[in-house]
Amino acid sequence: MDDKTIMENILLTTKGVCDLYMHGAIESSTENVNTAFKSALTDALCMQDNIYKQMSQKGWYTTENVPQSKIDQVKQKFASAN
Repeated sequence: MDDKTIMENILLTTKGVCDLYMHGAIESSTENVNTAFKSALTDALCMQDNIYKQMSQKGWYTTENVPQSKIDQVKQKFASAN
């Protein structure tokens, strides 16, 4: 397995962990449990951001700019749904 694949797997796993912690915070029944999940979520989000930045610097996670016309089209679609 190459480094890019390993980093992709780590990023996907970290995103899954963020999802679990978020749901834990939403569903927690006590303040202590809620605080623990929120703290873990914050840490996991920082980790996810660091992984993304490393991948982006190596060109392994690229993004593209969306034309303003596409953004306006989506805005209009959802504005008319109200």
